Amino acid sequence: MAANGADTTERIKEVIYKTCIHQDDMNWNAWLDLCDDDYKYMIRAYSPEIQADMTYLGGSREHMQSLTEMLPKHNTDNSPLKRHCTVYSVDVSEDGKSASAVSSFVVYQTMLDGINSHVDAGESRLFLVGRYNDKFSIDGDSVKFTEREVRLDTRRLDKGSHWPI
Repeated sequence: MAANGADTTERIKEVIYKTCIHQDDMNWNAWLDLCDDDYKYMIRAYSPEIQADMTYLGGSREHMQSLTEMLPKHNTDNSPLKRHCTVYSVDVSEDGKSASAVSSFVVYQTMLDGINSHVDAGESRLFLVGRYNDKFSIDGDSVKFTEREVRLDTRRLDKGSHWPI
């Protein structure tokens, strides 16, 4: 059982890391293929000023599919984003049919154009910091996201922030 649990933990980590690669490459269909039909996605941050959570983006798998299909039509900063993620914990349920994970992430942006006198084209800068709180369904060798809460520490979002993180 321990080896099976370790294998499941490794598969979950692999799915988390694959999402980073697919999102970095803006391969939205491959990202969504890792998500269950009932997938729920949220980007949130706590605001000490209003003492409440703020939701920047939320939606179902269907909503995220529609949003990602529209992204090429948006007027946006196309400077590439690169996610660096470290999985802190994976907890597999006793029956082995579901799991949750917590990961830390940072997102860097490499500027295509200088946006002001302080940032030059080609410069990379820290864009976001936060955690992923993920839930998964497990069916045999198949691991699918059922929920992702992107919990931001960063609360001031710039152009391009309507992209899934």
